[in-house]
Amino acid sequence: MPLPQEKTYTIDDIYALPEGTRAELIDGQIHYMAPPGRKHQRIILFLSRLIADYIDNKNGNCEVNIAPFAVYLDEKNSTYVEPDISVVCDKNKLNDRGCNGAPDWIIEVVSPGSRRMDYFIKLFKYRSAGVREYWIVDPDKNRILVYDFDREETGDYTFSDSVSAGIYDDFSINFSGLHF
Repeated sequence: MPLPQEKTYTIDDIYALPEGTRAELIDGQIHYMAPPGRKHQRIILFLSRLIADYIDNKNGNCEVNIAPFAVYLDEKNSTYVEPDISVVCDKNKLNDRGCNGAPDWIIEVVSPGSRRMDYFIKLFKYRSAGVREYWIVDPDKNRILVYDFDREETGDYTFSDSVSAGIYDDFSINFSGLHF
């Protein structure tokens, strides 16, 4: 007896979901997302504000986007993600629908329901797609994992550390300034 076939979904299926349904599409499979909690949102606000201020103060050309913001990681129409924070430096990748291709820097804040996705599935997808730097911020573990794919370096930090951004030479985030 043949095994049942798993349905493969596309971006069109994501856009056909009921209004307000949060989901991502990875390799043709839909992954539903729970709404983020208050702590999660405060971390995203804290980080995105610091990054955007740095870029503005340097008259930089990168753009900071926060979820829900569509990132189409491949041209196969089978992977659509909504990273918590995306920094895109190539304006040609941006359009009204989101980002086509890999952002330069992605930050994911771990929620109880996203742990496996953030630590494993997205790590692989982001690296494969050409993301230059990926941070996993895990408030429950008091941990920030930094993957600098350009330099092939990994860093492991806590919320009492100052963490340098690899895509910028002179920018770091002091996590001890984060209060929730």
